[in-house]
Amino acid sequence: MSTPHAYGSNDTQWIEQEQNAVQHRMEQIRHKILVLSGKGGVGKSSVAANIAVGLAMRGLKTGLVDIDIHGPSIPKILGLEGMMPEQDGESLLPVGYDGLLSVMSVGFLLQDRNNALIWRAPLKHGVIKQFLGDVAWGPRDWLVVDCPPGTGDEPISIVQLLKNPDGAIIVTTPQDVALEDVRKSITFCREVSIPLIGLVENMSGFACPHCGTVVNIFKKGGGEALAAEMQIPFLGSIPLDAAVAASGDSGEPVVQHAAESPSGKAFSELVDTIVRKVS
Repeated sequence: MSTPHAYGSNDTQWIEQEQNAVQHRMEQIRHKILVLSGKGGVGKSSVAANIAVGLAMRGLKTGLVDIDIHGPSIPKILGLEGMMPEQDGESLLPVGYDGLLSVMSVGFLLQDRNNALIWRAPLKHGVIKQFLGDVAWGPRDWLVVDCPPGTGDEPISIVQLLKNPDGAIIVTTPQDVALEDVRKSITFCREVSIPLIGLVENMSGFACPHCGTVVNIFKKGGGEALAAEMQIPFLGSIPLDAAVAASGDSGEPVVQHAAESPSGKAFSELVDTIVRKVS
């Protein structure tokens, strides 16, 4: 993959060519959805990965692109650390997950996972454009975009490049500190005319690994109340259980490898809800 290009005043033809490449690739993908959060630490990437794997498990050709430039966690969540995308002519081939899913992340391009990328907005925009226009996604039913927390450069770039995504899924936890930041994400989507598919409340209580009883450690229902207040759909709650913690470390998404756990069942229901709302 080439170094992201910081555009100058004489780059009009280059920019047009890259925009055409993005449009050509994205026209082959039926549904494109963004996964956003107002703040970090709410499990957004885990939600994005489980949604993408859940879609693929339903026989839907799915891609997952991680545009969290400074903190890419999708390779870890899917057990793909150390993988490198191959090249086919002028195109990059996305990394495959378990024969189900095609994945692209800046994490695949780092020789050392401890490296820090110190990039300004033009370079971030350039690499996101390459992820969409230079990667051989091929015809797909779904592309799930895992965005970094907040409403900064990366979400702005992906909105500009996709032009008409099907919508955004907002991830929060029940605490007030997370909910306050979620309001900003909802406002961002409205200001850039991105449809809101709905809100997911993650870590919504702790499911006992022995009896399955859910204890509301972080309280519960804040996300649903906020969705009602902001007049957007509430997509469901995902409890925190031991299977989720184990899956994040082992690279085995809970929706696939612990499907009968409380969180596995909740993710499966969430995927069905998203398919109904978007399709």
